[in-house]
Amino acid sequence: MHLTTQQRTDPTRRGRAALIIRRKPNVKLVEPPSCSSASPIVFIGKNHRGNWVAQEQNGLYGGLFVNRAQALKYALFENGRHPETIVELSREIELDMGGKFHLSENIPATGT
Repeated sequence: MHLTTQQRTDPTRRGRAALIIRRKPNVKLVEPPSCSSASPIVFIGKNHRGNWVAQEQNGLYGGLFVNRAQALKYALFENGRHPETIVELSREIELDMGGKFHLSENIPATGT
């Protein structure tokens, strides 16, 4: 902003310019909840025996359940009530508490 000589000597003009320069907006930046939540993905589905499995994607937690409702309830409790991060699989899944999550297609077939 360029001021003329008259504007520089006018005390009211300088005061306004100074106020404009000194003003800082009082804005607080906040991330939306979906970006700030680090809720893990939890897979639910049936294993080869027909039991329901709920397992966190990295194998940090999981369990076997007698029905879908209990598997879903557990998944919601463990992931902090974020239903958008629960994925129900149509394929068989197996519970693995060793730290890796497996789909049934990754499990080698036994020879008969």
